[in-house]
Amino acid sequence: MLILGAGPAGLVLANILQAAGVESMVLERRSREQVQHRARAGFLAPDSVAILREHGLAAGLDAHGHTHDRCEFRTPAGSIDLRYSELGSGRVHTVYPQQDLVTDLIEEYLRRGGTLRFDTTVERIDDIHTDRPTVVARDETGRELRFAARYLAGCDGARGVARTAVPARTASRDHGITWLALLAQAPPAGDSVIYGVHDAGFAGHMPRTAEVTRYYLQCDPATDPEHFSEQQIWAELRRRLAAPGSPALVTGPIIERTLVRLRSQILDTLQAGRLFLVGDAATSISPSAAKGANLAIFGAQLLAGGLVDAMRNADETALQQYSAEYRPRIERAQEFSRWMIDLLHPPVGDERERAYRSERQQARLRDLALSRAHQDVFADNYVGI
Repeated sequence: MLILGAGPAGLVLANILQAAGVESMVLERRSREQVQHRARAGFLAPDSVAILREHGLAAGLDAHGHTHDRCEFRTPAGSIDLRYSELGSGRVHTVYPQQDLVTDLIEEYLRRGGTLRFDTTVERIDDIHTDRPTVVARDETGRELRFAARYLAGCDGARGVARTAVPARTASRDHGITWLALLAQAPPAGDSVIYGVHDAGFAGHMPRTAEVTRYYLQCDPATDPEHFSEQQIWAELRRRLAAPGSPALVTGPIIERTLVRLRSQILDTLQAGRLFLVGDAATSISPSAAKGANLAIFGAQLLAGGLVDAMRNADETALQQYSAEYRPRIERAQEFSRWMIDLLHPPVGDERERAYRSERQQARLRDLALSRAHQDVFADNYVGI
């Protein structure tokens, strides 16, 4: 079994297969250091945590993760504080930085006897409709490598080679929104995720650890991440995250800056021959609702079950249903992500369109503030899917 990509999707898949006695190899274009220090999302849904525990992959998050059950929507007019452990089905997130999870998964995979090749760039995938698909890659020295396997899993992201090898029809949307993603060496300003809904643009506050906080600032797509001084960044965060009576942000050095363009894509199929797409390779989703890593973990377990049946029992029934089983989960996550985008960002369009969208946005905020039914639906979608 060949797996392209050492993110959460590829590593969860590789670990499950290895534990089931199915040998695999993971090819990753970046170095091990880059993979293990690349800061990404950290909010794991209950289903994701359950999958990791079921397969013996949760020791790190059980030891160092913490539960999270609050989110707050702030506007200049006031705030809406939702403790979602008391709403809907009462489920909560577990906060565990994705780079820590990836480090755990790498170490466990190698302990289980797996083979992981870093600094290996896949250039081409051939023969996916045969019983021996092949991958052409190059190592860090430029030497050409060829690998063959019974099945391939494309876990190499939205711009990876695997997606281009699957002739899928793509439904896509560029939301026209860019975030400046910031990592600050500063304690969170409380135990809540904070969404700032402001005419100047969205701002977000995401607790990570006791010393590190993730922030987001909506910005112009042409923004140079280094253009703003730290003083300007903190001033804008304070402005957009302010609400009557809200505590002040705790400032500190900005240790990471990147731009995130909000785009979404849904493919009509996630498999072609013996190549299967998982995680970001299977769908591009905006980070507005923290669904990406959770979709990846779910898809990895789903595909693993089909592969084990195929390799152990020569039964491809589950494997051939992979797309049909995975896509509804993706579609639901995309729908909620889009709902969050509309809720969080200033309306766009001509004057009449902006006025109409603004009325809808205010109605949604009122529903979240006043309607228990709407709060329950929000909580179940926020933590679930």
